[in-house]
Amino acid sequence: MTWNKFNYIKKDVKSFIKWQFKANDYPLKKLELQFLHDFEYYLKVEKKQKQITINKSLQRFRRVVRTALAENYLNKDPFLLYKTKTVRTEVVFLSPEELAKLEQHKFTQPRLQFIKDLFVFSCYTGLPYRELMNLKQSNIINGFDGNQWIKMKREKTSKELSIPVLPIALEILEKYSNEGLVFPRISNQRYNSYLKEITVLVGIDKRLTTHMARRTFASTVLLYNDVPMEIVSELLGHSNMKITQDSYGKVVQKKISLEMERFKGSD
Repeated sequence: MTWNKFNYIKKDVKSFIKWQFKANDYPLKKLELQFLHDFEYYLKVEKKQKQITINKSLQRFRRVVRTALAENYLNKDPFLLYKTKTVRTEVVFLSPEELAKLEQHKFTQPRLQFIKDLFVFSCYTGLPYRELMNLKQSNIINGFDGNQWIKMKREKTSKELSIPVLPIALEILEKYSNEGLVFPRISNQRYNSYLKEITVLVGIDKRLTTHMARRTFASTVLLYNDVPMEIVSELLGHSNMKITQDSYGKVVQKKISLEMERFKGSD
């Protein structure tokens, strides 16, 4: 929830003020660039946070500061000259071979078969965990093309999702013809825990997570099949194209590299 995220940053700022200034509060009007640099150092060294987490925290803190500026509680923006450190993360996803291996594996335990179905369904729809759990039968409609589509709003960005239901996803939907919610509820923690078991049993040397299914949809299912980046962005429900390009630009380069190698081999 958004409230929780801002509550976390409030706690971090409070503990930083106590650590840095040996006080319980700090005058808002004294907020300046050095405060931000010291706060970042504190989160990295004392709290052992990763840079990507620090960037998110400072992004939320900045929103609070902007509100203070708008309400004239602050005269100048301490973030004016502040720059977050760039984090380059590799997008990890299942290759076509790994995805096929997972699809073909039959589990004797119903709970693991259910988790596999959830994961594979996300691999072919790109639905994040929250949308997966909130998916209702009413969200599945007959589209203009005569095929079934998923229509729902993405909670994180409030953007409307409109996703065609591919054949493998359709097969899974037909197994779970519940009224109301499509899939039985399971906590994200338990879902990821069961995915660890599946990794071992199937023999995939990657850490399966709810996020990886979404990345597999974007990379293996879409980009590797030459779906344009702007359509990938739309299907993922990203708020803008830059997010998609930053995350999946290297995937496109890798695809081009593979195609070039294939082309060389055919000479």
